[in-house]
Amino acid sequence: MEHTQDSSLTNLVSALEARARAAGNLAELGFSIANDSYDLLAFRQALVFDGDKAASRLQTVSGLAHVTEDSPYLIWLCRVWPWLQEQFGHQPGWYQPVADDAAMPPEIMAGWREWWPAGVFALPLRKRTGETLGWACFLLDNPPTEQQAKNILHVSLTWSYCWEMLQKTNNKPWFDRLRTLSSGRRWLAVLAVAALMLLPIHQTAMAPAEVIALDATTVASPLDGVVKTIHVRPNQPVKAGEKLFSLDDTTLRNRLEVAQQSVAVADAELLATTNKSFDNLQSKSDLAMLSGRTFEKRAELAAVQAQLNRIDVVAGHDGVAIFGDPDDWLGRPVSTGERIMLLADPKKPGILIHLPVADAVSLDIGDPVKLFLTVLPLSPLDATITETSFQAVLSPTGVAGYRLRAAFTNTNEQARIGLRGTAKIYGDRVALGYYLLRRPLARVREWSGW
Repeated sequence: MEHTQDSSLTNLVSALEARARAAGNLAELGFSIANDSYDLLAFRQALVFDGDKAASRLQTVSGLAHVTEDSPYLIWLCRVWPWLQEQFGHQPGWYQPVADDAAMPPEIMAGWREWWPAGVFALPLRKRTGETLGWACFLLDNPPTEQQAKNILHVSLTWSYCWEMLQKTNNKPWFDRLRTLSSGRRWLAVLAVAALMLLPIHQTAMAPAEVIALDATTVASPLDGVVKTIHVRPNQPVKAGEKLFSLDDTTLRNRLEVAQQSVAVADAELLATTNKSFDNLQSKSDLAMLSGRTFEKRAELAAVQAQLNRIDVVAGHDGVAIFGDPDDWLGRPVSTGERIMLLADPKKPGILIHLPVADAVSLDIGDPVKLFLTVLPLSPLDATITETSFQAVLSPTGVAGYRLRAAFTNTNEQARIGLRGTAKIYGDRVALGYYLLRRPLARVREWSGW
C-alpha cells in the first residue's frame, strides 16, 4: 500500500514537471504553479509573485484568470507581501502568526484573520546563479508534512528552471541577441539596416478633409438690411435666375414714398416759379436752384428704386445652394457684402484639407492625395493638390494648420459636396531613416536649441 502511494506521488510530481515544461510563457507557467499543484498541497489559495523584494509584484492567483488589483483583498496583499518577504528572508518555510505577535503590524493581523487561513508556506524560485526570480506561496490550514514539503521543493526546481528559460526567451534584449551572432552576421545585419534606412519613400501626412466645390460663387447681401425670406433649401439644385433669398423691403418702401412726395413737391415748386419768372426777376434767379433740387430728389428716388430692385437675390448660374439652417438667417440683420450662401457646381467637386502644423511636410502643386471618405473608408478617391498656403490658420476644430485644396483626378459621383473624411497627402521622396527620425529630431532640436 505504501509502495502504491509513493508511486502515485512520483507520477503526480512528474505530471507537474511536465506541465511546467509545456508552458509557453511566464503567464502559463504561473497559472500552472498556482492551480496544478493543488493535488500535491491541498491549499486554500495559491499565489505566484514575480520578482523579489521591492520589485516583486503579484502575477497569479489560483482560481482567477486575471488579477484585479483594485479589490480590497489584493490591496491588502500588496501591503503584507513585502513584510512577509522579510520574515522568510530568501529561504523556503512555513509562517504562522501567533495571537499576541507584537512584530506583526495590526493592519496585517486584521487582514490575515479576515482573508487568510492559519499560515502560509512560501518558497523562492531561483536562477541557477542563486538570484531570486519569484515566489510561490500556498495558504494552508495546517503546516505541510515532511513528505509534502520535500515533493513541492523538488517540483520548485523545475519551476525555477522553466521560469529562467522563459524569461531569457521573452525578455532577452535585441543587443544581447545580436552579440550571439558571429562577426560576419553582425556586419551583415548592420549593412542590411543601413540599406533599409536609405530606402526612398514618400513623406506622408494624414489630415481631416471635406468635399467642396472648386468654383463656388459667393452669394452675398447686396445692401444693408434684414433677411426676410429664404426661397431655397440647403443643398438644393437651382437654375439661373431662380430666387435665392429676399431682404425685408419695409424701410425701402417707406423711403420710396417719401422720395416720391419730395419729387412731387420739387416739381410743383419748379413749375410755379417758372410761371412767375415771366413777370418777376427774383423768380428767374430761383429757377436754377429749384431745378437742381428737382434733379437731386429724382436722383434720390432712382437710388431707392434701384435698391428695391435688388432686394430679391437670384442665382447667377445653375448650381447647388450651400448654406446652413435657413431659420438661422430669417430676421437676421446683414451688411452689404456679407456672405449668405455659396452657389456651387456639383460637377466640379474638390477637397479642402486642414493640415495640422505639427504634421506638415514639404508639398508642391500636383502632389498626389488619397481621400478616405467616412461613408466609404475602403474606397479611396485619387486627387492632386491645386493650391497650398504659407500661413497657418485655425481650422473649424480650433487646430492651427494649413489650408490645402485638391482636385479629383477622375470624375466620381461618390464625391458629394459636404462629405467628410481623412486625406492622405504624399510629399517628396525621402530616405526611410529621415522619415522615421524627422519628428524625434525636431523634438530634440526644440528641447536642446541646436
